[in-house]
Amino acid sequence: MNILFVSRWFPVPQDNGSRLRIYHLLQGLASRHAVYLLSFADEVASAQVDALGKICRDVQLVQWKEYEPNSLKSLMGYFRSEPRSLVDTYSTDMETEIIHALNSWSIDMVILSQWQMTAYRHLIRGIPILVEEVEVGVLQSLAQNASSIIGKLRAKLTWHKHQSYLRRVLGAGQPCTVVSEPERALLGRIVPRAAIHVVPNAVSVDTIAKAHVVSQPNRLIFTGSFRYRPNHEAMVWFIEQVLPLIQEKIPGVTLTITGDASGLTLPDNPGVIQTGFVEDVHRLIAGSTVSVVPLLVGGGTRLKILEAMALHIPVVSTSKGAEGLAVTAGEHLLIADTPQAFANQTVALLADESLRRNLADAAYALVREKYDWQAVLPPFLALVEQVGISQNQADFQQAVGGSRSET
Repeated sequence: MNILFVSRWFPVPQDNGSRLRIYHLLQGLASRHAVYLLSFADEVASAQVDALGKICRDVQLVQWKEYEPNSLKSLMGYFRSEPRSLVDTYSTDMETEIIHALNSWSIDMVILSQWQMTAYRHLIRGIPILVEEVEVGVLQSLAQNASSIIGKLRAKLTWHKHQSYLRRVLGAGQPCTVVSEPERALLGRIVPRAAIHVVPNAVSVDTIAKAHVVSQPNRLIFTGSFRYRPNHEAMVWFIEQVLPLIQEKIPGVTLTITGDASGLTLPDNPGVIQTGFVEDVHRLIAGSTVSVVPLLVGGGTRLKILEAMALHIPVVSTSKGAEGLAVTAGEHLLIADTPQAFANQTVALLADESLRRNLADAAYALVREKYDWQAVLPPFLALVEQVGISQNQADFQQAVGGSRSET
């Protein structure tokens, strides 16, 4: 099949979970089909486009515009049925590129990567569509955790508008994917008629395992771009409320934070190191003692947990951070949800090599079995072919039936 993959994220550099997921999905799709990539992007170097050109038949980019809640376009969105973020970020350039692609490349199927790309669904007629990675848990989480009265009201209204929008674009059996069973259950309650399939986030275990670095004592690590705001909120909470408790017990402990800071600041602490984007984050993870994942809100699943587990680095996470993964607390990782409990679990891991080794070994076995791309890609490709081929055949049969009835 000729597949048009329309993406919110350009998958190079692979500096966040969505980019990593998209990159591996594109690789898998290209092994069987001709893939044409149309993606939003920030500043992209020609070498990065060339790297994707080795996978895709064609790569076209559109400049991404960040959501501005106070822009005129966004304020006018109060009077629209779509979420304001979709109204404000809708791109006529992307619209033009999609129309051009559909008219030029004999497309058999379209994959809209992330639910935001459904804003362009109306342009695609008579071609099977798969909506990939519909993550709504974070939207619900924001509505539930807003602090002020006005903030709660605004978040609940936004969540209500998102639910109404999803019912319109995913109803009538629209095939879509989510990354976990909790996401499937949540989306199923919102859109009972959607055809929802779980395609977990995954890692390339053999590739990651090549990061041969000796783990150093008393080193914590958090990997995650602050462009995903729950990552920033997690680090503010951890540095303010958890890290000082750990430092009381282990004064020399350090915390390394990788990923785009996105212009956001953190509380002062001499033990915190921010690296920004790094080419090989796996070496930093492998050289650490413990990976911390203190997420307080969010949805989906955490690639940062899977990457640490694939590198035999033990993890301490909140319940929200570990949500959606088939993990058992005390067997694959440690879980804590209060500052004192999180600090206690982290100190226990830093001080006990045997505990670290036992958790890491069990976690590695789990990732190898359930969350390696070698295990995840075959069912995803089967789903793509089922959606593309069956819907095309249905259209063909309908056309043939119509022709026969007219003769």
